[in-house]
Formats: sequence, C-alpha cells, structure tokens
Amino acid sequence: MGSKTYDGVRFTVYPLDHPPPHVHGFYAEVEVILELDFEKRSIRLARRRNRIKPPNAKRADVKYIRNAAWKYRQELFDLWEVARG
Repeated sequence: MGSKTYDGVRFTVYPLDHPPPHVHGFYAEVEVILELDFEKRSIRLARRRNRIKPPNAKRADVKYIRNAAWKYRQELFDLWEVARG
C-alpha cells in the first residue's frame, strides 16, 4: 500500500486493487475514489456507484478532496507508479 497526505487529505493506493488506475482520498469521515488518466494527466471522480462514501457526504468535503487531488496530481501519479511498481 502506498499512502501520502496532502493538505490534510490522505491519499491511498492499494497495490493489488483493480483497474482503472485510481486513488482513494480520505478526509474527515469521507472517502472519495478518483481515477487517474495517465494520457491526459487528469483526475476525475471514478465512474462507479460507490465513488463517494458515505453517499450523503458533505459536498464541501468532497470538493476539498477533489481540489487537493488536483493540486497534487503529479504526486498522486507518482504514488500510483511507486505503489504498483
């Protein structure tokens, strides 16, 4: 497992996790799953039902995680490569 914390958000990559490339962001009581697009060097919410836990998470917390992921996207791509390498 690889894990880094940026701006209070803990981002985790599980080495044996399923495709596509993604990270789990944890802040407060919220978990957000974000897909990593290596071609476009972008990050987006995962395309699956359980991408935000709990489903009734505060929008502000989800936004905070997404903003931190965007700000530190290069570090998250590096984290993925190291954890999966």
